[in-house]
Amino acid sequence: MAQNQKPQTMQEKKEQAYQQHVEQVTPKYSLSWRMCKAFVTGGIICLIGQLILNYATNTVGLDKETAGSWCSMLLVLTSVILTGFNLYPRLVEWGGAGALVPITGFANSIVSAAIEYQKEGQVFGIGCKIFTIAGPVILYGIFTSWVLGIVYWVMTLLGVV
Repeated sequence: MAQNQKPQTMQEKKEQAYQQHVEQVTPKYSLSWRMCKAFVTGGIICLIGQLILNYATNTVGLDKETAGSWCSMLLVLTSVILTGFNLYPRLVEWGGAGALVPITGFANSIVSAAIEYQKEGQVFGIGCKIFTIAGPVILYGIFTSWVLGIVYWVMTLLGVV
């Protein structure tokens, strides 16, 4: 044993073994590859949305606002159906944030909770827990819009805006 090296205690050996185990079981990801997959996934979802908008305005003859509403509803419906058939979670696994950030990801989070808690009943299962994942998004979205509304109001009073 080297002169400056002290013998390892049992705790240090356990920690070292644990660190080696963590290194072995932790998946190795390429950040750039994951970002590319997220970009492609989100891009395809947005492309589908744009195709729906173009079809609704140019072919069906809807105004822009109505076409946007139909686009949102169709994207949400598609996400709900894909979640029900357990296909959207696979898309999320491959595409990461590209599949979670658009409106389809929000619909997926609500439907996933409803499917998971349906065995507990309509009221105490689905009714109480449907917004467990989406609840924080709604809460912080409303809070942020409230704060930004106050900032805008103050800036308007000061004549900045």
